[in-house]
Amino acid sequence: MLQQTQVKTVIPYFKRFIKRFKTLKSLSRCSEKRILKLWEGLGYYRRARNLLATSKVLVGKYNSKLPKTIKEIKTLPGIGEYTASALLGLVHNQPTIAFDGNVKRVFSRIINKKESKINFDYFIEINKKKLFNSKRNSDFVEALMEFGALVCKPKEPICSICNLNKNCKYFKSSKKIKTTKYKMIENINYDVFCYVNKKKQIALTKKNNLGFLNQFSLPEIREAKNNVRTSDWKFLKKYKNSISNKKLNINLYYKFSNKIPSSFIWHSMDKNKEFIPTFTKKIFRQVSTLF
Repeated sequence: MLQQTQVKTVIPYFKRFIKRFKTLKSLSRCSEKRILKLWEGLGYYRRARNLLATSKVLVGKYNSKLPKTIKEIKTLPGIGEYTASALLGLVHNQPTIAFDGNVKRVFSRIINKKESKINFDYFIEINKKKLFNSKRNSDFVEALMEFGALVCKPKEPICSICNLNKNCKYFKSSKKIKTTKYKMIENINYDVFCYVNKKKQIALTKKNNLGFLNQFSLPEIREAKNNVRTSDWKFLKKYKNSISNKKLNINLYYKFSNKIPSSFIWHSMDKNKEFIPTFTKKIFRQVSTLF
């Protein structure tokens, strides 16, 4: 849940999850629809599917235990180098460092060198006696991440209270490296076409070829182009939506119809028992103004 999502956002979702699933086995037996419904609103839904898939592997292959080697952990669905390293330290108390953006920034500032010029694997190897000099490896992994998030922050680090400032080249240097990264925002224009009927139903399909929302039920969506014919559709509204580093400019069109293409199914806009991504719910809110 914490992959690409802030702690304060995750907390209520995490509490609901652990209340619903007391054991790894109970999670592994849950349906994907139920998992997605509990995840609804968190975004990056591939994480939910990977979580379910991983629980099945752990229960079926590892007797509900996390493997003890980073190689095996990385074979689990959705687990890469960073998450595997974090799990190895947090769960098995192994000497490792999970290099996320926060942790890389901490070491980058300590030696006052740009991240792009640091070989972090080599850095760990030559400093492992200094870094792993206690048996509290799990605490060390967590402490580094928290330190980067709360003290050695991207903007305005709190150097005055930092316990490392005596050995920090960034703190002492008059030529401090720049560590703030800016996300490249991609602007995309989309036309969204909604079939609706008088029963307050909207037609949805899974046939859209959209990487950021593949496998989900949506109205027909096309990347907006000047030469696309929209004359047989009624324009409803123009609005914006953001997903990760994408800023979406949406032109919303509608058409009242009792007939829909074969790849579509009717969905009640008042129905809330099934999982619907936030992106689709925002479309529902706009279209609901027609009734």
